[in-house]
Amino acid sequence: MILKVAAVLVLVILAVALFAVTKPNILKVQRSITIAVPPEKVFALINDLHIWKDWNREDKEDPAMTRIYGGPSSGVGASCEWDGKGNTGKGRMRITESQPPERVAVQVDLVKPFESHNLNVFSVASSGTATVVTWTWQGQNLYFMKMMSIFVNMDKMIGKHFESGLQNLKILAEK
Repeated sequence: MILKVAAVLVLVILAVALFAVTKPNILKVQRSITIAVPPEKVFALINDLHIWKDWNREDKEDPAMTRIYGGPSSGVGASCEWDGKGNTGKGRMRITESQPPERVAVQVDLVKPFESHNLNVFSVASSGTATVVTWTWQGQNLYFMKMMSIFVNMDKMIGKHFESGLQNLKILAEK
């Protein structure tokens, strides 16, 4: 009897592991918010990595995080390396595209807690007297994330980060 239960358990684990392999290799998460200021003001807050500490969720959660900036102060080539505790991890980001006041693309290379490479694109669009900001994240769907996605909605889990960051950006911009 114990042998049968063990065999069934092994088959279930194997089935879950094999099902995870079928998940896509790229994961995409997108969130938007409307901010009651002109696009130029919001764009400036995104295009300058020095200002991210005032609205980005990781900076709010880990005030002891250290940052080292490189390149120009904003726009293409601006970069930032960070090292933090807990979920903030360690990595580097660099602005790879800057089209005032419409778009900023940021390449993010995470080193800790695991290696990952992703692209964050911020689209900034005028909407009457307000601005709609859309944050799109596209990154590697690592195997452990594929496994997690069988049991957890990854869009909701990762999306909370972007919702919080966009809300902080809105508060900062509308001050």
